[in-house]
Amino acid sequence: MNGLAIFPLSTILFPGGVLPLRVFETRYMDMVRECMKEDRPFGVCQISQGHETGLPAEHEQVGCLAAITQWDMEQLGLLHLRVCGVQRFRIVERYVEKSALIRANVALLDDDPEVPVPPDLHCCRDLVRRLVAQLEQEEPRPDRRLVARPYSYDSASWIGNRLCEFLPIPPKAKQRLMEIDEPLTRLYLVKQFLEKEQIL
Repeated sequence: MNGLAIFPLSTILFPGGVLPLRVFETRYMDMVRECMKEDRPFGVCQISQGHETGLPAEHEQVGCLAAITQWDMEQLGLLHLRVCGVQRFRIVERYVEKSALIRANVALLDDDPEVPVPPDLHCCRDLVRRLVAQLEQEEPRPDRRLVARPYSYDSASWIGNRLCEFLPIPPKAKQRLMEIDEPLTRLYLVKQFLEKEQIL
């Protein structure tokens, strides 16, 4: 995939994840307009050096495609987006346009294989069930929740990705978890974090 617009952020988007965004800089307003017109995603990469606003930031080489699922502009010049993570990618080549928008040629990474949650990780699955139930209770509107259907409680990939999003894992560690290609490895590492923090 060539010419993918990159939105460097201080957070990480996982496949299947939900991310609300506030957009006000001209370069990103133009990016959103282009993406909606052409029905294409943009890329979210975690910032490694720099800031979300101002000069183009340095960022991680592995990110996630973001599909715009909802938008509104209740206030002129401030665009509210809701995006969902689609697929991971690795940057092959990056360049910065005159507008300071970053673009990249990227190689799409394979989706996680569908692996069931083994019995010794059912505690992680049960924790996600409780977290989702809490989110549903706090926000009755599905289009405003920080989790999107379908809920895949039998998928080790889906469970691991949601825990990575919900838990206060350090950003660098969260990035490494996102880059792992094997969902059970990711989920076992998350379980170790949960046990270390005495959450489980």
